[in-house]
Order: sequence, then structure tokens, then C-alpha cells
Amino acid sequence: MKFNKAKCKVLHMDQGNPKHKYRLGRKWIESSPEKDLGVLLDEKLNVTQQCALADQKANHILGCIKRSVTSRSREVILPLYSGLMRPHLEYCVQLWGPQYKTDMKLLERVQRRATKMIRGLEHLSYEDRLRDLGLFSLEKRRLQGDLIAAFQYLKGTYRKAGEGLFIRECRDKG
Repeated sequence: MKFNKAKCKVLHMDQGNPKHKYRLGRKWIESSPEKDLGVLLDEKLNVTQQCALADQKANHILGCIKRSVTSRSREVILPLYSGLMRPHLEYCVQLWGPQYKTDMKLLERVQRRATKMIRGLEHLSYEDRLRDLGLFSLEKRRLQGDLIAAFQYLKGTYRKAGEGLFIRECRDKG
């Protein structure tokens, strides 16, 4: 199998990076934002592009649901939302940090619109709609993921990867 030089890209990380050019044989390798495992990053490791893409996909799916589904009942809309839209939104959740408030709001807005289109819940606040549907806000979903990961580390699921991350302190009561 021949090595495909055209598929090689350079990812320049860090703001102070001199962004050197590289060659593979005689061909120059172009630099671009990296897309690895479906995650878009810029040179500052910012994931705003990824969140914008997820927002766009989720909005597109929501529009398709609105146009093609006549029933607005919970039994119809909730499974469509959970199966088709929410995975796109939750894909970005684990990438968030506190500095990405605008990205959080962007994705949360799509979930607001989706829950608002369910008949009988339009008049409720967003938090009440989520509680009534048994859903979490996307921010709480991230927190839930972090807590699950911490629990798994403590229970020894990731013994090698989590070694030294948490140390149990055993004290005698007395």
C-alpha cells in the first residue's frame, strides 16, 4: 500500500508556536485545524467550531422533525429528540470548560426549542420542562459524566490510567 502524502496535515498548537512548514519528500504539508475522532480544534485548542457544527446539525434535525411530524405529543417528540438530536448536543458536552459559556448557551438553546414544541409544556419554564420530561440540562449532563468518571477511578475501573489521581486516606476513628 502506498503512503498517501495528500492526507497528511500539520497541527500547530499553542499561541507562541512559530508555525514552521514541513515537507514529506518534495511535497509541502499544509497546516489546518485538526479533525481527530470527529472533534474540530483550532490552534488554541478551542472547540467553538465543533459546538457550532453540532448546533447546526441539531437545528437541522429539529427543523426536519417540525416539518415532517404532525403530532406534538410527548410520546412522539421525546424519542425523536433523544435518538436523533441529543447525541449531537451531548457529543460536545465533555469538551466544555467554564470558559465556553457561549458554546453552552448555543447548544442549550436548541434543547430549549425542542422541549418547547411538545404539546402541553409550552407554558412551563425550561427547567420545569426538563424535570417533567426526565431530562437534564446539558451542563448538568457534563457534571454527571465527570462524577461517573471519578466514581469509576475510585472503584478501580481505570486502575492504570487513574493511578495517583485520587489517593484514599485511611484514618482510624478515635
